[in-house]
Amino acid sequence: MKFLLDFAPIVLFFIAYKLEGIYVGTAVLMAATTLQMAILYWLEKKLSTMHKATLALILIFGTLTLVLQDERFIKWKPTVLYTAMAIALAVALWGFGKNFLKIMLGAQLALPEPVWVRLNAIWVIYCLFMAAINGYVAAFYSTDDWANFKLWGYAFPVLFIIGQGFYVARHMTEPPEEPATPPGDAR
Repeated sequence: MKFLLDFAPIVLFFIAYKLEGIYVGTAVLMAATTLQMAILYWLEKKLSTMHKATLALILIFGTLTLVLQDERFIKWKPTVLYTAMAIALAVALWGFGKNFLKIMLGAQLALPEPVWVRLNAIWVIYCLFMAAINGYVAAFYSTDDWANFKLWGYAFPVLFIIGQGFYVARHMTEPPEEPATPPGDAR
């Protein structure tokens, strides 16, 4: 279900865009993302920093698109988001020695430290690639081509996540077991 929830706003945007144009599509994207985040908050009782940033950027760039009647804002939102993610991951790791991926996923994944560092670097490169490709399509192609790219371009994140899954699976270690408490020991 979460997979469907993740892709619902972009699918709804694409449908609204094809039926009514970029401005209705943008309004639908804003509403669908707000609803998506409300559902995620209801399910998980929190929103990740990434969710908050995505929602904020969609609302800001969407509002600018609608108020100024300028489609460039919504087209450049993914480039800004991916660039910000790349900068945050890079500065945190190489500037402050903090690995955001490990902070967010370390409780679920037991990986050696060098793998966490490589994983972070791979995410920085991926985010820069996605920022560049969206920026290129937004700058040099029509809005219709960009909208089609947004829908079919979701192959990039899906393939990237699958690839990350294979990479992580090769390096997973067993989390340390906690010693069993003997019966009657109330520690």
